[in-house]
Amino acid sequence: MQPADSDQRTNPTPFPLRVVAVSRSFGGLTAVDQVSFTLAAGERLAILGPNGAGKSTLFNLVCGDLSADSGKVFLRGKDVTGLALHHRVRRGLARTYQTSSVFTDLTVREHLALAHRGPGRGRLSLWPQNSRRAQMAEAALAFAARVGLEGRIDHAASQLSHGGLRQLEVAMALATDPHIILLDEPAAGLSPAEREQLTDLLLSLDTSVAVVLVEHDMDVALTVADRVLVLESGRLIAEGKPEEIEADPIVRAVYLGEQHGQQQGSGR
Repeated sequence: MQPADSDQRTNPTPFPLRVVAVSRSFGGLTAVDQVSFTLAAGERLAILGPNGAGKSTLFNLVCGDLSADSGKVFLRGKDVTGLALHHRVRRGLARTYQTSSVFTDLTVREHLALAHRGPGRGRLSLWPQNSRRAQMAEAALAFAARVGLEGRIDHAASQLSHGGLRQLEVAMALATDPHIILLDEPAAGLSPAEREQLTDLLLSLDTSVAVVLVEHDMDVALTVADRVLVLESGRLIAEGKPEEIEADPIVRAVYLGEQHGQQQGSGR
């Protein structure tokens, strides 16, 4: 019996992700402390908080890069708490990281073909059938077009700008046919124009895919999100719609601060 590697992706649930009282400590430091939340199908959820609040650790607990000291993680109704990252990917979870992780010598087309091939059957065969190769090439072009990279599909990753790399990472996540994408600070290091392009891309994603976003750029996060969670010292301290979180005096003072107000006044 190998439930971790099952390719069955049927029986949709209204909550493709459910996190129940997860905690993780490093020595005497509690990085995530009894955090619980749900993610609805097609929802855009932003997780905010200052540096050291536990946002990335929480992401790592959800995706399986770290194991939880306690608590449970459910993907599409199945308990995946004890499963490794690659098993969770097979269950419809994709993520990006704060630091771009690509093969600099591979082209956009090759990255997307590999990403699309990865979760499927026969992914370990050295030489896929010709029909499969054609399908992979067609899929790669479609995913490149989805994020605006079709004109650079034969460019090596090393030729892409920082913003182009972020587009490629989102396309690679989409190529795994996910139900959920975790985006860890996708706007980090982007120019204002690239941030605006990223925001438009995230807003355009099909609602068949739910999105969880950790982002320090509050304009991006609050524009994209349907709902916001706020962490402090590993604890969940606030939850609500973007306008509710933005209006909360404690959250605004501690997490949004005057910089966001200035950005709002001057435009994106």
